[in-house]
Amino acid sequence: MNLNQALHIAATAWLACAAVTSADSPNWPQWRGPLGTGEAPDADPPIQWTEEENVRWKIALPGRGHSTPIVWRDQVFLTAAVPVGPALEPKFSGAPGAHDNLPVTRRHQFMVFALSRGDGRILWRKTVREALPHEGGHHSGSLASASPVTDGEHLFAFFGSYGLYCLRLDGTPVWQLDLGRMQSKHGHGEGSSPVLFGDVLVVNWDHEGESFVVALDKRTGQEKWKVPRNEVTSWATPIVVEREGQAQVIICGTQRVRGYDLRTGKILWECGGLSANIVASPVYADDMLFAGSSYEKRALLAIRLPDARGDITNSDHVVWNRFRGTPYVPSPLLYGDALYFLAHYQGILTRVNAATGEDQPGAMRLPGIGNLYASPVGAAGRVYITSLDGATVVINHDAVPRVLALNRLEDRFSASAAIAGREIYLRGLEHVYCLAAPEPDGH
Repeated sequence: MNLNQALHIAATAWLACAAVTSADSPNWPQWRGPLGTGEAPDADPPIQWTEEENVRWKIALPGRGHSTPIVWRDQVFLTAAVPVGPALEPKFSGAPGAHDNLPVTRRHQFMVFALSRGDGRILWRKTVREALPHEGGHHSGSLASASPVTDGEHLFAFFGSYGLYCLRLDGTPVWQLDLGRMQSKHGHGEGSSPVLFGDVLVVNWDHEGESFVVALDKRTGQEKWKVPRNEVTSWATPIVVEREGQAQVIICGTQRVRGYDLRTGKILWECGGLSANIVASPVYADDMLFAGSSYEKRALLAIRLPDARGDITNSDHVVWNRFRGTPYVPSPLLYGDALYFLAHYQGILTRVNAATGEDQPGAMRLPGIGNLYASPVGAAGRVYITSLDGATVVINHDAVPRVLALNRLEDRFSASAAIAGREIYLRGLEHVYCLAAPEPDGH
C-alpha cells in the first residue's frame, strides 16, 4: 500500500467515524479536494457537457469571487465580495510600478453562500462584514479568492484583510478574527486559503509587511502559536502532512519552502530554489513533496521528506527538479503515480512520473485552451483542465493521454473545479454550474 492509498483509507475512515457522509455522496471539503492533491477518489463526473447537456443546475450569484466551491453532504458553500452603495471617486492601490489593478470605487459586503446540492437553490446567505477595500487588486483577481474549508460541523470562510469567520453549516456565527491589514505586492490582492487538520486551523500571511503563519483552535479561534516568516507576498495555500505521528505544515515562499511542526510552529526543515511570487500550492504523497513556481525563473522541486531536517537546499532530499514548463498560477495535480502541471498559466500540460520526474509522456499542448488560472483536477481515470474562456479539456489518465472531450460554457472561469460524487462544480464570473450526467436508471 502506498501513502496515497493510505491517506485515502484514513480519510474515508475518519469520515465514516464522524458519521457525516456516505459512500454515495462524497465530499470536496477544501481547496484541492479531500486528499489535498486535486484528486477526487471514487467520484465519477461527466465527460461531456454543453449549456444544454448534463447541466443539473446553473445559478447566478451576486458579486465576484474566485474561491473554489466546497461540497459537504447536501450543501455547496461559496464566498463572494458584493459591491454595495453609491460609486465613489476611483482610488488605485499598489506601489509605484503597479499595473493592471482595479480601482476601489465601492464598499463591499463579504458574503458566504450555502446552495442546495440538489437544485442550486440558495439555502442561506450571510454577510460577515461590510467594508471599503484598501486595495482593488489585480484585474484578474477578486476580493474573495480564498477557498472555504469545512470539517462537517464548522465552515471557515477567510477574506484575508477583511477577516476569518467560523460558522455552523446552517450559517450560525461561532467566532471571528481580524488578523490585520495585508499589504500585497503591487496591490495585486490576496488569495491564500486556510488549511484544517484535526482541531487546528492554519493561516499563512505572507505580504509586504511583517509576514507570519498562525495556528488557531478551530472551535474558539484562540491562537495556539504564531511564527514570523522571512517572506514577501505569496498566494500559495499551505498543506498539512503527517509522517510517523508528526503533523507538519508545509508552506511555499520566495525564500524557502518550509516545514513547520503543527504542534509548536518550530521549523523542521527548509529548502530554497523557487522563484518570487509563489501562487501554486504544493502537493504531497508517498513521502514526496512537489512544489513549483514560474515567475522570473522556472523551478519545480521534488523533495523527499523522511529525515528532512535543517536546510536541505541542494541536498539528496531534492530527488529531482525541472526548470522548464513549470506552474505559476494553477497548482499541480498529483494523481496516482503521475504529476501533472501546466506551463506558467498557458495551455501546455506536462505529465511526469512523480517518483522519478521522467516524462510520461512529457509536455502536450491542450486543444482549445488558451490562458487558465484554474488548477487541474482528476477523477475516474480522467483529468479535467478548465480555461479562462469557458473551455474544459478532458483527457484520460494514461501514460500517453488522449483527449476525451472539449467542452464549452458561456462564462469565464478563474476558480478551480470541485468534484464530488457524479458531479463537477464550476464557478464562473457570472454563474455556478453543477454538471452531472443523468443517473443510470434515467432519473
